[in-house]
Amino acid sequence: MATVGKIHSIESFGTVDGPGVRFVVFLQGCPMRCIYCHNPDTWDMAQAPMKMSADEVLSKMLRNLPFYKSGGITVTGGEPLLQLDFLIELTERAKSHGIHTCIDTSGLGFDKSNAARVEKFDRLMASTDLVMLDIKSATPDGYRSLTASDGTSAFELLDYLEKKGKSTRIRHVIIPGYTYTDEQLTALGRRLAPYTCITDIEVLPYHVLGRVKYEGLGIPYPLDGVEPLTAQDAQRAREIIGKAMRCGASQ
Repeated sequence: MATVGKIHSIESFGTVDGPGVRFVVFLQGCPMRCIYCHNPDTWDMAQAPMKMSADEVLSKMLRNLPFYKSGGITVTGGEPLLQLDFLIELTERAKSHGIHTCIDTSGLGFDKSNAARVEKFDRLMASTDLVMLDIKSATPDGYRSLTASDGTSAFELLDYLEKKGKSTRIRHVIIPGYTYTDEQLTALGRRLAPYTCITDIEVLPYHVLGRVKYEGLGIPYPLDGVEPLTAQDAQRAREIIGKAMRCGASQ
């Protein structure tokens, strides 16, 4: 019997969620509560606008498959690992059509002590070409200042991806007063230095585009008054992280 996925939305022309043009599936549900989250409408699993099987989702992409020949499918959220069985079905079906598969995750839901769950991750990785791992901070305290997590699962997943030799792109959001300091960025670079599975670092500047969603949901905006950052700020941050990674790798 097919697993039914709880879907928030589907984007047919994604250009920032992996290589090439992507068919992007946003899954519903996330308990991370990142203070800079711009999709608070994805938090509550029970509020999923759509419920679909993997075949139903993929059929929408297959109608225009040549359009995605330089890209593929990306599954994001919310937190996609919360719907692991559905995620496995969707990526396996996509691979059966020769589609490049990418998962965008915070790592929440990975548990190295749970053998049955790790076995499912082994199966998932067999049908996943790229993992985009959102790293919030280099330290547990940094994670706790930004999220409802201490970051343990994110770095355990990164260790797992390293052992698997799985192509991994790190995503990191820079926020004034939180993650956009030379100290924080250098610490992150040093933390990431040992990992050879990392193929790229994507630095994302904080923006306020999600503020209207908080207002619509009647939720106080956590970063009220914090100014957005620019692409130039992101480039500077990327250079600091990269320098720290190179120095750490040479030691």
